Amino acid sequence: MRAVQVKEFGGPEVLEVVEFPTPQPDSAEVVVDVEVADVMFLDTRLRSGWGQDYFPLSLPYVPGGAIGGVVSAVGAEVDPGWIGKRVVTQTAASGIGGGLPIGGYAEKSLAKAATLTEIPDRLTTEQAVGLAHDGRTALAVFDKAAVQPNSWVLITAAAGGLGTLLIQLSVAAGAQVVAAARGPEKLALATRLGATAVVDYSAEGWEEQVREITGGGASVVFDGTGGAIGGAALIAASDKGLFLGYGSAAGDFAQGDTDAAVARDVTVLGLFDIVGGDVDWVGITARAQEAVATGSLEVVIGQTFPIEDVRQAHAAIEDRSALGRTLLTLGASL
Repeated sequence: MRAVQVKEFGGPEVLEVVEFPTPQPDSAEVVVDVEVADVMFLDTRLRSGWGQDYFPLSLPYVPGGAIGGVVSAVGAEVDPGWIGKRVVTQTAASGIGGGLPIGGYAEKSLAKAATLTEIPDRLTTEQAVGLAHDGRTALAVFDKAAVQPNSWVLITAAAGGLGTLLIQLSVAAGAQVVAAARGPEKLALATRLGATAVVDYSAEGWEEQVREITGGGASVVFDGTGGAIGGAALIAASDKGLFLGYGSAAGDFAQGDTDAAVARDVTVLGLFDIVGGDVDWVGITARAQEAVATGSLEVVIGQTFPIEDVRQAHAAIEDRSALGRTLLTLGASL
């Protein structure tokens, strides 16, 4: 089988498609014939060597997490009824060929049977994989915010996978949305999804523009960008507003004046404040899938790449040209 290997940390050029032995499941695992693999911003950071204190990786490794495909083999303790089912899951940290960790960028990968979710007939494999991370996170973040009708909501990284879902959820709740992103193509996407107003956060003073549009600031800020942009988004929150910082697309989580925010009675929540509690992840996953299956929520898949073009997939994310989700295709997708 073919898989993408990283032998050394670096730019997209370190991604290589190579041949590996077919993985064998342990007693609690299955083999998935992968059709679609998710490509995340985190994947590009880890490939560069970032975050070894938090996400230690032994070289070489196969990148990737969420996958969709068909179960082709099961371990001794796994119900054989899984064979032939179309599933979405996270890859298992097992090994092939001398202990090499198997990620999602592989034609066959391993997953713990307990992590499998069968894909409903009304969903494509691409949609299911596009939701694997963003769908449940978007709903967890949105539920925490308790967005009110006629309120103003600011969403940064609005054209990304999470941002596009949060625009739709906020509009459906009756809120007015200011979508912040970089460049006309991303702003056009946000407008199509229902944003009331758009701002380009590459322009100086964009946060003051948001305060003017909203008449004093957004009552809820969803920050998927982090860094200095996240800090500016904190300024754009209204007094007594709520700021939820869940992303680090700019390289780190939001860097803002939290003392000033406290003085304005702005509640600031980070990712672990949002997802670290008692979240019904199984229920949230089902909600996200049902919303897409019924057409009330759109999964924006902006670009797909065959496994041979994995370097281009990472480059598209890093140069900020990617819209919505980025996926690798590895087989005949359903």
